[in-house]
Amino acid sequence: MIISWVTPLNLDGSNVVTYWIASNGSDIKRRKKKASTSSYKFYDYSSGFLHHATIKNLEYDTKYMYEVGTDKSVRQFSFTTPPKVGPDVPYTFGIIGDLGQTYASNETLYHYMSNPKGQTILFPGDLAYQDNHPNHDQRKWDTWGRFMEPCAAYQPIIYAAGNHEIDFVPNIGERHAFRPYIHRYHNAFKTSGSISPLWYSVRRGPAHIIVLSSYSGYGKYTPQYVWLEQELKNVNREETPWLIVMVHSPWYNSVNYHYMEGESMRVMFESWFVNSKVDLVLAGHVHAYERSERVSNIKYNITNGLSTPVKDPNAPIYITIGDGGNIEGIANSFTDPQPSYSAYRESSFGHALLEIKNKTHAQYTWHRNQDNEPVAADSLMMHNRYFFPKEEIASDCLVC
Repeated sequence: MIISWVTPLNLDGSNVVTYWIASNGSDIKRRKKKASTSSYKFYDYSSGFLHHATIKNLEYDTKYMYEVGTDKSVRQFSFTTPPKVGPDVPYTFGIIGDLGQTYASNETLYHYMSNPKGQTILFPGDLAYQDNHPNHDQRKWDTWGRFMEPCAAYQPIIYAAGNHEIDFVPNIGERHAFRPYIHRYHNAFKTSGSISPLWYSVRRGPAHIIVLSSYSGYGKYTPQYVWLEQELKNVNREETPWLIVMVHSPWYNSVNYHYMEGESMRVMFESWFVNSKVDLVLAGHVHAYERSERVSNIKYNITNGLSTPVKDPNAPIYITIGDGGNIEGIANSFTDPQPSYSAYRESSFGHALLEIKNKTHAQYTWHRNQDNEPVAADSLMMHNRYFFPKEEIASDCLVC
């Protein structure tokens, strides 16, 4: 578990987190962990002190209390550790992308938080939208952190980096891509053999989650390519039957915005995903919602001309969920007619839930902001590609 916080001053003790098992008893064993601390400058901005503490040897499926801060500024929060990795462990992921910090963003976040089911958020990129402001106004990273605190202080978030995290602005002297994002959002990338925090994997309950970077090199023999090739071999479906991948730029998208921007990455890796029986691929970037059929487009060679997506029981479902709130507005220009690979699409802000029931079934639901929280605008009982590769049928799930 990585706990991260920011302080304006680097006072003695401000880099220490105190944590203990939540209990009504009097025998409370408090432990302390010292964080690594850094700061950065960006153009005319100087960050606060960024603290990241990695806590190990925690008990599974246990609620912990923790405190950060010093003297009168101590603040207390809590988190619950995930259950032990296993094939039939129920676990629920929230899915939010392209959130930003607008009125719609606030609706999305609190809509999600009103549902007690979510245990970890899968977030396929585009966080604060600081780069939509003059000189990539880094203060927007700070306001976004405060905006997210009511959720992020209590449950983990697994991030993929989007284009709005790049912060590459050579005309103002900022020539190192992703530098603010990497300073602020740590992950345990080294434990999965990665050399970069932009691509890594996490095992959580019954799921093996692979995070890729749409904006880092992924051509043949690049570090990300080599890592992914090995990582797919490392997946043990007997322990983690659900294989989920996060990217930022969608591979299947029928909105005119960002159309086919993820095509080169799809061409590079789609056959690997089909061969590995990936269950689900999550993307953001396009500010709308779309769910694909299980399709693939891997039959093409230079002579046969086969370049149309076809139904494939071994292929993943592709979810585009860049509908968190952003700052640029909703994407509402769809290709017409709706292509056969697109199962459901809509221009509305919202979030999704993936409730993994066991090694064979997971209930997926997407919730619009304008509906009451229990209402699912789109739903599907997903079947695991490894243990139960049967065709799914979409349901009209009014209350899930």
